Amino acid sequence: MRRSALLALPLLLLVTACDDYTAPSLYQATTPDCKTWTEGSRFELPRGITVYATPPTTLKDGGTELALIFTLPVGTQASFTRLSFLLEEPKKPPFANANVTTIYQRGLDQKAEIVDVIEQLPIMFSAVGNSKATQWRLRLQLPRQLPQRFDLNMPDMLVAGKRYPVRTFTYRYFDERKAYGMCS
Repeated sequence: MRRSALLALPLLLLVTACDDYTAPSLYQATTPDCKTWTEGSRFELPRGITVYATPPTTLKDGGTELALIFTLPVGTQASFTRLSFLLEEPKKPPFANANVTTIYQRGLDQKAEIVDVIEQLPIMFSAVGNSKATQWRLRLQLPRQLPQRFDLNMPDMLVAGKRYPVRTFTYRYFDERKAYGMCS
């Protein structure tokens, strides 16, 4: 057993040394006033894992929700370092937590109507084996009273045992649209 562990060590070091992942911009806003409407924001993690945030949707009852879509290629896994999605105004402490209302999982090679609804936030996202990629879609409910501009501070993700930060997504109220949207 020791002998196989010693033989595996150089391979492990070689794989670790080949990790040439460079995180894209960790903050979505590119200007201080964040005036440009953005239809969505995609963030890439190592091993082909992506996170896509959608613009918020105003609900009939006056609430606001948004979606986060995690796509994992077959054979990959990712987990959160915390189970909270913090809402904060720029350069201020968090003012609320976004509540996860539903979680859908489906293989991307399957028909769109076939989804698994999960009741609780899973500890780990895994790709299903019968599809090239698996999509995990989280719907987040936001508090009723939101400031003019706020950030969604994402938890870091663990991918292959290594911790990676995820982009902070930026939102603001657009007077001309009478709605909240993503901005850059």
